[in-house]
Amino acid sequence: MILPLIFLVTLMSGCSADSDCKFDHPTADASTIPRGLGVNIHFTNPQPGEIKMIAGAGFRWVRMDFKWDVTERERGRYDFADYDRLVKALDQYHIRALFILDYGNPLYDGNPPRTALARQAFARWASAAAKHFSNRGIMWEIYNEPNQPMFWPTGPQVSEYVDLALTVGRAFRAEVPNEQLIGPGVSGIDFSFLETCFRAGLLDYWSGVSVHPYRKTDPETAALEYCRLRKLIQSYRTRSDSSGVATNSGFPDKEIPIISSEWGYSTAWRGMTEEKQAARLSRELLTNTANGIPISIWYDWRDDGSAPSDAEHHFGLVRNTYQADRDQAYEPKPAYFAAKTFSDYLNGYIYEQRLAVGRDDDYVLVFRNSSSRRFAAWTTSNTTHRIDIPMDGGEFRVIRHTGESAGSASSGPAGLSIEVSTQPVYFGRAN
Repeated sequence: MILPLIFLVTLMSGCSADSDCKFDHPTADASTIPRGLGVNIHFTNPQPGEIKMIAGAGFRWVRMDFKWDVTERERGRYDFADYDRLVKALDQYHIRALFILDYGNPLYDGNPPRTALARQAFARWASAAAKHFSNRGIMWEIYNEPNQPMFWPTGPQVSEYVDLALTVGRAFRAEVPNEQLIGPGVSGIDFSFLETCFRAGLLDYWSGVSVHPYRKTDPETAALEYCRLRKLIQSYRTRSDSSGVATNSGFPDKEIPIISSEWGYSTAWRGMTEEKQAARLSRELLTNTANGIPISIWYDWRDDGSAPSDAEHHFGLVRNTYQADRDQAYEPKPAYFAAKTFSDYLNGYIYEQRLAVGRDDDYVLVFRNSSSRRFAAWTTSNTTHRIDIPMDGGEFRVIRHTGESAGSASSGPAGLSIEVSTQPVYFGRAN
């Protein structure tokens, strides 16, 4: 049976005005960490020990291209064997797949699918794939960055994408109505592209709106964009009429979450060291969690190469050389340990609130489980400084975002005094 997507039906209150677009966005049915943590991969045949290492960092999703031209080499004949192998490997570690339905196919009109014939063929292939993997908890994303010339080589045309996505949406509704379809996987948060999709009725078919919030600035800056996008989605929300047909009615019967399906920081960017990448990863995940983003996919799992100035070669959590004779299949970078620390330390916790500590650039987030609370703290200021956090007396253990102990701290009359920098720390009461 399909695994329940509890975190895709969170009740999210809207922002009534731009001034309401705050950093934190608590949800009524928050996702338990690390259920929504994922990573992008570029293979269907994992190396021995590789999926174990991905699972060991706490990842519960992998995102991977599901390529049309690879799986339909003869018209109407589909070969999903490579993806069967990948899904089997993921199943062993209870990792779910987010497959991207992409790109063109020379059997039809090339890349991208632009004609009615190609769109119908793409939709038949997509629904056949979803039917083949039905009831496996797989999520399907309709295309990757269709607003970028790299992936829509004829020049991005939102109308062409809409035609394709509507054709696929209708095919899913008819053939595999219980499978999860999301889109459009845009580069950045392209409001013009997104609103055109919503206006065309694509929210009637999608279980989530996927975006790639890349930026070279602080990850916390995504919060205002998330709020703006959430308000835009709400303005186009759908419900079913008495006949069961979804309509763009604007009624709040259907909540459609924002999914961060690709986002990372390359250490080839100017000033982006591996240590800074690790801190950005932690802050990206914390920002997404606090803003009600149920799935966060980090880009990328492995470095794609070793050319010093090639940004695409340096998004990875691990280096790109396979280590056949080592316990770990790939050499971890600091960002790997940042992901692992986030998932391990906050395992089983949900986001509760952000504490006000006097400065807008200081962040203290509270997470809770059934019996205790844990905290994350950092600042976007380039100046390391101390903050006082209102807290009852007691001893607290502090760890760095990459897992090393940072000692302990005691709460006094002024609360708990913690030193914050651009590198987050986690802390909780000592038992």
